[in-house]
Amino acid sequence: MEQALATIVKPLPAHLFRVHDGSAEMRWEAMAGQGYHTPIDRFFVRNHTYTPNINPTTWRLRLHGPGLRCPGEYTYDQLRAMPSRTVDAAIECAGNGRRLYGTQQHNPAPGTQWGLGGIGVARWRGVPLSYLLQHAGLRRDAVDLLPSGLDAPFEDHGHVRRPLPVGKAMDDVLVAYEMNGQPLPPDHGFPVRLVVPGWVGIASIKWLGDIEVATRELTSPWNTVFYRDVTTQPVKSAFELAWNARLTAGRPYILHGRSWSGQGRIVQVEVSIDGGRSWHQAEHHGRHLVSAWLPWHIEWAPKPAGAYELMARATDETGVTQPLTTPHHPFGYHFGAVVRHPISVVHG
Repeated sequence: MEQALATIVKPLPAHLFRVHDGSAEMRWEAMAGQGYHTPIDRFFVRNHTYTPNINPTTWRLRLHGPGLRCPGEYTYDQLRAMPSRTVDAAIECAGNGRRLYGTQQHNPAPGTQWGLGGIGVARWRGVPLSYLLQHAGLRRDAVDLLPSGLDAPFEDHGHVRRPLPVGKAMDDVLVAYEMNGQPLPPDHGFPVRLVVPGWVGIASIKWLGDIEVATRELTSPWNTVFYRDVTTQPVKSAFELAWNARLTAGRPYILHGRSWSGQGRIVQVEVSIDGGRSWHQAEHHGRHLVSAWLPWHIEWAPKPAGAYELMARATDETGVTQPLTTPHHPFGYHFGAVVRHPISVVHG
């Protein structure tokens, strides 16, 4: 088993990803026809350093701190023998859409210039974090957890780690060891990662090795220097279509897309084919999951030839609808505005 799960370094296929300094953004046109879940070979990759090669036979998950009555360590086999849960959940980079602050709102933000491909939905299997905490004797006065990864330290900030409130940890967080029915691939956190539904991706710590449980609020560079004041993700929508795609005038098309929100289920999606002058209800018969996305589609026979801007806006169950603009964020987080997706309609 260990040999089968060893790190294998392969070049990223260009037709599935855009690569940003070692991070890989999923191409939305590569999701067309792929079903509900993002295939592993299309799931975006975001690392602060590089993917470690971890031996599952010597790996341990350490739970410790004053917030626990029975701190201890767990092996990979012990974890897999515990009661498990399977969830469909999105993981999304906090900077997903950052490029659009510059290209669409003409106010660029620093950092990795993601389009909308810094997201993926997978079927995760693992142990509920609540079970592990109860097993370790969670105290009533526990306040925060600090999960830490086993990847190399980032600059002078140490291992990637970010505090998590006990309330969220006991709600729906998963200590995952499988992704889409397979052991976690190395790039996605093997042997174990957190999955924190609805929250920014940095909370879903990969290569998990340590969880401190404290009776006070905790901090780290990943909620003070970076990712400050960002938790749940905004409402977003994307077309399963290449940027600057070329469609044939007069030909009937079914335009597909997906919408999601960190706050709850998507309840409505509207599409504009004329740059926002008019809006039409999209059809959706897919799953209305709190922690994932809603697939939708709309029919269109484009004419005449020329340049078009496709737009999609979603509304979630809290009543939040995507706005036409997003207030600027100095680090480029939380872009949630309606995206103007350019295409060209040409004569056949």
